Amino acid sequence: MRLNAKVLDFLKNALASLPAARPVLRLALSGGVDSCVLLAALLEAKKTLSFDLHAVHVHHGLSATADQWAEFCETLCRRCEVPLLVDRVKVDKRSGLGIEASARNARYQALLKGQFDYLVLAHHQDDQAETFLLQLLRGAGLKGLSAMASDDADRRMLRPLLDISRQEIEAYAKFAQLSWIEDESNDDVSFDRNYCRHQVMPALEARFPAAKKTLARSAAHIAEAAALLEDLAALDAQTYLVENALKLEALHNLSNSRAKNLLRWWLAQQHISMPSKDRLDTLLIQLKEAKSDARLKIQLDNIQVRRYQGFVYVEPEKSSLPISLCWQGEDSLTMPDGSALIFERTLGQGLAIERLGGHKLRIVSRSGGERFKPDAARPSRTLKYLLQEANMPPWQRERLPLVYLDDALAVVPNVGVNCQMQAGPSERGLVITWRDA
Repeated sequence: MRLNAKVLDFLKNALASLPAARPVLRLALSGGVDSCVLLAALLEAKKTLSFDLHAVHVHHGLSATADQWAEFCETLCRRCEVPLLVDRVKVDKRSGLGIEASARNARYQALLKGQFDYLVLAHHQDDQAETFLLQLLRGAGLKGLSAMASDDADRRMLRPLLDISRQEIEAYAKFAQLSWIEDESNDDVSFDRNYCRHQVMPALEARFPAAKKTLARSAAHIAEAAALLEDLAALDAQTYLVENALKLEALHNLSNSRAKNLLRWWLAQQHISMPSKDRLDTLLIQLKEAKSDARLKIQLDNIQVRRYQGFVYVEPEKSSLPISLCWQGEDSLTMPDGSALIFERTLGQGLAIERLGGHKLRIVSRSGGERFKPDAARPSRTLKYLLQEANMPPWQRERLPLVYLDDALAVVPNVGVNCQMQAGPSERGLVITWRDA
């Protein structure tokens, strides 16, 4: 049969593009017919290709026969001399995502742990068609409708069977006299995918015999279009992204569609759950139309989108927890909100270490009304004025830790050092910087 030839051709092309001379492949082995056929193909490929292979079986514990599946995979891998890890995971049934999605999330978290070059998955053409149809019914955008990539370098995934039908896989398994297990939950049509597989697809194929192949091809076309939009967003980001802050002018200069494309790309780069179309439309309008002095704060899940001085920022949701710490010589101190003060000993700059004597530095929260004089040639200014002058966003000012020596404000991190406490050219100094979490 030609099945192995198809898979071998794919593997040869995929492995040739990897930087590693002998890549490590991790097979997701469920014990079903798809992954057992893929294991057989990989073992055949090892005769002519150079790679290391190990397998992972994810034990969800959702089925009464889950232990039997794990034992089957252990026996199979022992016979094939392929190292196997059985990873027992706990599926969060109260996540609100549903059992299917929760189990999938737990499975991928387990599969993507550890060291390897590529995770090899047994998804096939029927899976691709079903995923495309389900995403279409959920109103997904181009990224969702792209379904699954055969070679996903960013996520380190290979799907060698994606152009092969379930019928071909099952025929090959019988021809090669392979053993596998059947998951009884695959017949439960209360799950969306199973309903699509057993009820919807047969009806479509009765009218359109090539439905699965056609849907999978459409997913591939959309994946190409989605990739082009990713490339366009990356080009726009070169112009409008500065240290992960987005220039507000991008949203005015670009068309609405292109601006939203850039916003989606920017949020995805920060691993933020994609807002719905309506939510994204509203976000764009708010960012563009709010008054220039408005202290805009838009909530998206557990992050906040902010606007300040012509830039758009994404910030994790944080509370201004009170700070009351003493520095005792550490290289860094972690603040209650997860940010950190970094202490670097140097020469000729920062806080003069000789001025400390036996006193300890106190790190406290802002209380309001503080005045500070980092420049001997200029008068004392309010801290509020100095932070505005330094273009520090308001939400960071609220959480900025201040460094005191006794009752004197000695250092405002990222702004300056009290002019009376600065290290001279030949004096040992302490440079204190604040790194937001």
